[in-house]
Amino acid sequence: MSYERIRNLREDKDLTQSFMADYLNIHQTTYSDYELGNLNIPISIMIKIADFYHTSIDYLVGRTNNEAPYPHI
Repeated sequence: MSYERIRNLREDKDLTQSFMADYLNIHQTTYSDYELGNLNIPISIMIKIADFYHTSIDYLVGRTNNEAPYPHI
């Protein structure tokens, strides 16, 4: 699930939920709800998260295990 990958990526980089919420310009509680799977993540936020971690949305949502990002067009 995307929430597990997003949490794992954040924790692997030793980042806080507050840091990511600030980066995404959202409330920390909203970000927490994304990680818990309580809220669907809007595509605009998914794009920002994928770009931040240099990965693809497909990786974030579990459609691939390849963390490499797709080339930008």
